Amino acid sequence: MPLLDFLDPQAVLPALRVSGKKQALQEISAHAAKLVGLSENTIYEALLQRERLGSTGIGEGIAIPHGKLPGLDRIFGLVARLEKPIDFEALDGQQVDVLFLLLAPEGAGADHLKALARVARVLREPGLVERIRATRDATALYAIMTELPKAA
Repeated sequence: MPLLDFLDPQAVLPALRVSGKKQALQEISAHAAKLVGLSENTIYEALLQRERLGSTGIGEGIAIPHGKLPGLDRIFGLVARLEKPIDFEALDGQQVDVLFLLLAPEGAGADHLKALARVARVLREPGLVERIRATRDATALYAIMTELPKAA
């Protein structure tokens, strides 16, 4: 089983062009909406609501926007590599160029937190973010995110 088994091969954006945080959230919401069957606005509003609590920019150019949604039947992940880094109000002040969207069913509870922890752990793998930044190919990016050897 892949480490990030909730990442869909169609949910990989290897060269997303956006000019800011809100546009990035809109674009990933629009793409996710097509794949999970929920409205783009529902996803976008959930992400904005979460960002109001504090930035999901975790540092080192990475952000993990996430939210829980009614009507979603599974945990869903989407990865995007941005063409140009943007201000995401990250904790370390660095601009963000790697986004991992994580959506969970409203009642996911601990499963949502476990999935978030897994994403954060994968993105901390030595050399992984550099490999993400170096590719412009969706298939290669999907492989980078899913074919890692399992860590403890």
